[in-house]
Amino acid sequence: MISEARVKLMTRLASYEQGEGKENAEIGTYFRGDYIGLQVIKSVISATICYGIVIATMILYDSESFLSDIYKMDIVSYAKNMIIYYVIFVGGYSIITYILYSIRYRKARIKLKTYFNNLRRLQALYQKERKDRVR
Repeated sequence: MISEARVKLMTRLASYEQGEGKENAEIGTYFRGDYIGLQVIKSVISATICYGIVIATMILYDSESFLSDIYKMDIVSYAKNMIIYYVIFVGGYSIITYILYSIRYRKARIKLKTYFNNLRRLQALYQKERKDRVR
C-alpha cells in the first residue's frame, strides 16, 4: 500500500537532490577550514587578476601623461602606494569572501543534516511497513 507520508517525504527528498542538494553535497565533502580556505585562495587569485587589469587599464587610458611623468615621479613611492592599495583591495576582498563562504558552508551543513534526517525517517517508514506486512 502506498503511504501518503512516505510519498511526500520522497518527493521532498528528490526535489532537494535535484536542486540545491548537488551543490550542498559537494560542499559537505570538505571540512570547514578546507572549503573556506580554498574559496579564499580562489578569491585572492581573482582579486590579483582584477587588480592587475584595473591598473593596466588606468595606465593605458592615460598612457601619454603617465609616460611623460614617469621621469618626474618617485618610482619607489609609486610602487609602495600600488602595493599598499593591492594589499587593501585583496585583504578586503578576502575578508568578504571568508564571511560569505562561512555562511554558505554553515547553511549547507544544516540543510544536509535535515536531508539525512529525512532519509532516516524514510527508512523508518519502510521498516515499519515491512513489520506491518509480516504480521
